[in-house]
Amino acid sequence: MTDLFNLKGKRALITGGTHGLGMAMAKGLGKAGAQLIINGHSEGRMENALAEYKREGLNVSSALFNVTNDAEVKASVDKIEKEIGPIDILVNNAGIIKRIPILDMDVTDFREVIDVDLVAPFIVSKHVGRHMVQRKAGKIINICSMMSELGRNTVTAYAAAKGGLKMLTKNMATEWAKHNIQVNGIGPGYFATDQTAPIRVDGHPFNEFIINRTPAGRWGNPDDLAGTIVFLASGASDFVNGQIIYVDGGILATIGKPSNEV
Repeated sequence: MTDLFNLKGKRALITGGTHGLGMAMAKGLGKAGAQLIINGHSEGRMENALAEYKREGLNVSSALFNVTNDAEVKASVDKIEKEIGPIDILVNNAGIIKRIPILDMDVTDFREVIDVDLVAPFIVSKHVGRHMVQRKAGKIINICSMMSELGRNTVTAYAAAKGGLKMLTKNMATEWAKHNIQVNGIGPGYFATDQTAPIRVDGHPFNEFIINRTPAGRWGNPDDLAGTIVFLASGASDFVNGQIIYVDGGILATIGKPSNEV
């Protein structure tokens, strides 16, 4: 049974894998045996990330490129395939969010979020997918969001992009399943990261909201994503295609509970 989840001999490209949940998922893949290729756009952040991965004994290399630049992505993917080896697993994780009310949001800000969160996964998947189609094998995992299903104030562009990414996932699966390529998504809930640390304190309204809104009664730990990412990257999911798995502690399953309910 453990062989189903063994990623030894596989190579995984993770966009935006220099920090946060991207790094947590990459570590999960690495600990399952995958050789990691970490994408980012900041040399300083990449240097720190590589040191972190290597401290944990993981096999890792870097790939600095802009995920929104079609020509740059193609050149980088071709270089990885030639110099490091075939990309067996692609994790489209790179993303941004801009919290701006609709009436105050400039169209350039809207387009930037769509470009990074939706167009970039299309670009990277297209160039990696071309090689996967030739080999008749591959796993692509798009990092969606609860905003793939729900709306929330001030995140219109992000929700539009993540909703689109859900449907991009399904359409990629539809076209490429015949080539033995599985394309699925993960929708993280609210997680304990450095970014959320300032609001994860007793008495903070949003902290209380998340704990009360989540049936599990807590924020997610980054390690909570490791099992799902390994499952979708491994042979255990060979007949799973076009699905989004929400790792959210049950938020999407409920309308919540009154604050005075035990």
